[in-house]
Amino acid sequence: MSGFDHKVVVFDLGGTLMEYEGMPLDWSGFYYDGFREVSEANGLNIPDEKIKRSAEIMRSFNPRLTGREVEIAPEVIFGEAIADWEVKPDIDKVADDFFSGLTLRPRVFDYTKNIIEFCRTNGAKVACLTDLPSGMPDRIFKSAITEVTDLLDLYMSSESCGYRKPNKAGIDLIADYFDVSVSEILLVGDEKKDLQTANNAGCRFLFVNDFIDQFMR
Repeated sequence: MSGFDHKVVVFDLGGTLMEYEGMPLDWSGFYYDGFREVSEANGLNIPDEKIKRSAEIMRSFNPRLTGREVEIAPEVIFGEAIADWEVKPDIDKVADDFFSGLTLRPRVFDYTKNIIEFCRTNGAKVACLTDLPSGMPDRIFKSAITEVTDLLDLYMSSESCGYRKPNKAGIDLIADYFDVSVSEILLVGDEKKDLQTANNAGCRFLFVNDFIDQFMR
């Protein structure tokens, strides 16, 4: 289509190509439920006060509240959150049970496959750059949206690149992977931090609704 000259299109995921239905941007209000599920699923009978303490520690890592850009491994976050529990399950099991307790319902948007196919048809490589929910491993996130990730030429997350937006590290790594200039990349997102990421990196940017209006209507 005329006007589409991007070599690589990088999509944010949450809020752009998919969502967790009913979840706000800040998940900290659900942390207590997550740790209660960890306790119950493992038959630990953790006292309520310790569950509340774990939720507060988890909250202290929440990038929506702290503004941190450096990603912290789930093993570190959950390890600290349950440090005073007398019995500590395997950290992978803790993460699985915690996010199970949040009763997440991932939903891929109706337009997602079409928007990715449009980019491919017009000669662009397609990648993502997504900030994972705090403490969520890639394996949990990706397994719920394989219908999206299987269509990508490159999956890049805050876990795999080590930084969260608006840090530009992910965009730089994507440019290196595809051997293109950052200026040849278009980042598509739904939040101001996505725009800030593009500005920090020096690549182009469109909000997802503007992308759809400009190229797909």
